[in-house]
Amino acid sequence: MSLASRSAARPAWPLRLALVMAMLVGALFVPATAAPAEAAVYNSCTMARCADARAARSGWSAKGFPTTAGWYAWSNGLYNYTGGRFYNREGQLPAGATYYEYDVYPRNRGAARDAYRIVVNRSTGVTWFSPNHYADFYRL
Repeated sequence: MSLASRSAARPAWPLRLALVMAMLVGALFVPATAAPAEAAVYNSCTMARCADARAARSGWSAKGFPTTAGWYAWSNGLYNYTGGRFYNREGQLPAGATYYEYDVYPRNRGAARDAYRIVVNRSTGVTWFSPNHYADFYRL
């Protein structure tokens, strides 16, 4: 490469360096995406579906609140599902408890699960209802 062509190529690297620096600064100062909102936790449950959650709690209680995930026979030839342990990873519910999750609405065995759950504290029996797959909790 001749000296003339090298000097002609030289102005390109400062421009590239400036572009790289601008991209790095932009990446550092771009606002982060919003973290998922924490669940709202309510001390009571008065919405219409709370009655269904209470009925489901009664049904699961009669079965001894099984701790093994799977399908369980329900009334009218339907089944209901328990997902087993609920780990409270996001810390929405009181800490230091062992929780298990149960579906609210029975259906045909193997049918898709919906978003309605109850979560039971095994040591106290306190039950929480989530109508939207753990986005909110209502104490029953």
